[in-house]
Amino acid sequence: MNILIIDSATEYCSCALATEKDVLSLGQLAPRQHTELILPMIDQLLAQAELMPQQLTTVAFGCGPGSFTGLRIACGVAQGIAYAVDLPLLAISDLAALAQAAHEQHHASHVVAALDARMSQIYWGAYQFDEKDKIARLCGEEKVSQAQHVVIPSLAAADETSWLGTGSGWAAYATELQQTIARQGKIISAYFGETFPHASHMVPLARFAAAQGQFLSPELASPTYLRDWTLR
Repeated sequence: MNILIIDSATEYCSCALATEKDVLSLGQLAPRQHTELILPMIDQLLAQAELMPQQLTTVAFGCGPGSFTGLRIACGVAQGIAYAVDLPLLAISDLAALAQAAHEQHHASHVVAALDARMSQIYWGAYQFDEKDKIARLCGEEKVSQAQHVVIPSLAAADETSWLGTGSGWAAYATELQQTIARQGKIISAYFGETFPHASHMVPLARFAAAQGQFLSPELASPTYLRDWTLR
């Protein structure tokens, strides 16, 4: 299975190509340059893997939440490729990608992923790592709110009182988040605010989604905005 993954939900633009043999990826912190970067990145990865677009199995894209414009770019490029070579799509959460990276890099089992949503709010979700399927699973729902309104679900796991924070929401609102979560009887063992979703960390999530048959036809693909006003 050859999966191309595209993400431009935040200031960081990235692409990954997962084959049976390897995972190749490229990324760059480049606000407002995603349109210029994505297609050359895709071409470079395909050339490096010696693949043609027709040899892809599916295209996955970071569906958000995140920047309105960035989400439209990734979704639009994925749709264009899918239409061109008749492929299905996979929509992958950017918050889940942050949680997946937290496990891979820091061995975190419980993660609060948060992205700065501006307007004094964050996009956030609580994740628990599934040891069986090797993916970060969402506990509850992804939401947009002020940091003091974050509510971490109670889980059955014995060590679930200790959580790791990751994402730009922690850079912006670390104090508020720590205080809010502490009042719920939970501890933030560490947090990493200078982190962004990366397509390479979507690979396990995309492979799992493909194995579960969670494909979308291109015309049904759309970003996850969380904020209603972005649709107006």
